[in-house]
Amino acid sequence: MAWTKYQLFVTGLMLVTGSINTLSAKWADNFVAPGCGGSQEHSFQHPFLQAVGMFLGECFCLAAFYLLRCRAAGHPDTSMDPQQPFNPLLFLPPALCDMTGTSIMYVALNMTSASSFQMLRGAVIIFTGLFSVTFLGRRLALSQWLGILATIAGLVVVGLADLLSRHDSQHKLSEVITGDLLIIMAQIIISIQMVLEEKFVYKHSVHPLRAVGTEGLFGFMILFLLLVPMYYIPAGSFSGNPRGTLEDALDAFCQVGRQPLIALALLGNISSIAFFNFAGISVTKELSATTRMVLDSLRTIVIWALSLTLGWEAFHPLQILGFLILLTGTALYNGLHRLLLSRLSRGRPPAEEGEHERLLGGPRTAINDAS
Repeated sequence: MAWTKYQLFVTGLMLVTGSINTLSAKWADNFVAPGCGGSQEHSFQHPFLQAVGMFLGECFCLAAFYLLRCRAAGHPDTSMDPQQPFNPLLFLPPALCDMTGTSIMYVALNMTSASSFQMLRGAVIIFTGLFSVTFLGRRLALSQWLGILATIAGLVVVGLADLLSRHDSQHKLSEVITGDLLIIMAQIIISIQMVLEEKFVYKHSVHPLRAVGTEGLFGFMILFLLLVPMYYIPAGSFSGNPRGTLEDALDAFCQVGRQPLIALALLGNISSIAFFNFAGISVTKELSATTRMVLDSLRTIVIWALSLTLGWEAFHPLQILGFLILLTGTALYNGLHRLLLSRLSRGRPPAEEGEHERLLGGPRTAINDAS
């Protein structure tokens, strides 16, 4: 079946904005500019402020939801069915998990390469599968267990590639290892977020744009307020600002004032996250969650290729092997092999339960999986 122009548009939008989201965050980290009070030039390493920007971008999804609902009032649309009443505080626990996991990942992105960052995020499959069995009582198929094992093997290979790659003064070996471990730690928290969403949120049939926007609003408000104590909390080697604190928002704004391109990178991060979430939701609705998974894998290739082209990282052959193993694990876990076997046998593709609903046991991601 041929894709419509709108389907082609949303798939392209998801691929482009998803790539921009990671690359713009890494681009901002590469800038060097003086901070406040005539401090020496230093890298723009403000992960918590960048996370605040990401949640601000997610808030735009809430605005988009209300705009679509107003439009649907005059033009009935099945995608904007009347919403069941629910308590918005249900989104607070998953929002806290999202805030913590996202902040950790932005810290890790300062320490490792963009491609490794993207590949290691595949670890979420391992913990999501285990938590869904433990806390939701799900039974995973054999292919899903094989997918988890393949993902573990792929993570080991990607980790070895990072250990054996050349390291510059900006990314020392110890920092790369720490960054990789932080990414995996963040996936544990994101998996908890997914379990909480599945157990408490999805039964209310909340529109995805509303869900993303509500979690983004909670994350933005809480993390924005936390910037104040972070300004005074010493962070030692984890700090990227001259004061050595967990976050220095004032230093960040001074750097932006002295290097306007940083503002462009931050704007790219904020705007891309909103469009990425919208496009991802549209792809799942118009096509399938499996298509969304394939596009997310293509996003990794785009980020990797551009990082190599821009000289942000060195090429290592093991990364190709690691990526292929991770891709195999993701495909097995999400049931893509059944779709391919069906195509090869020229039969009708099997109807995947929850294909458009993104359940934990199948092709599912967190409500606002976009980093």
